[in-house]
Amino acid sequence: MQLAATPYEERLTAPRSWWLISFLVGVSFALILLPFGTLPLLGGLVGGTAVAAVMASAYGSQRIRVVGDALIAGEAKIPVSALGAAEVLDAEEARAWRTYKADTRAFLLLRAYIPTALRVEVTDPEDPTPYLYLSTREPERLAAAIEAAKDTSAAA
Repeated sequence: MQLAATPYEERLTAPRSWWLISFLVGVSFALILLPFGTLPLLGGLVGGTAVAAVMASAYGSQRIRVVGDALIAGEAKIPVSALGAAEVLDAEEARAWRTYKADTRAFLLLRAYIPTALRVEVTDPEDPTPYLYLSTREPERLAAAIEAAKDTSAAA
């Protein structure tokens, strides 16, 4: 198996503020359970914080990878030979493609807390998906990794 010339991996982690919010969810559960005593209060604090932290971690566990001749974005695995041009989207253009420019058939790996994205055309005639919208903190590097993987798979 031949690896891409420019390997790429990114985890779309949740922002740090979400961990503070997880703690505040625990505090709110503790306050709700305050009338029932100290033990329920502590249980609400620990349980509420834990549940909120697990949810934040799960939401931020999505990955984007270029491995060999495939792009893996979340649960989707697409061969780079089925991909066309990649367009780097700044914050303003990414917002437009998330809203009024969006196509309902597109594959979106969307994280609203990441302002930039990459839009990649799907050129496979068998696939009804017109493009992939991938939230990424490093769209230029991801586009370069996809191009390198295309070049490597074409040379093989």
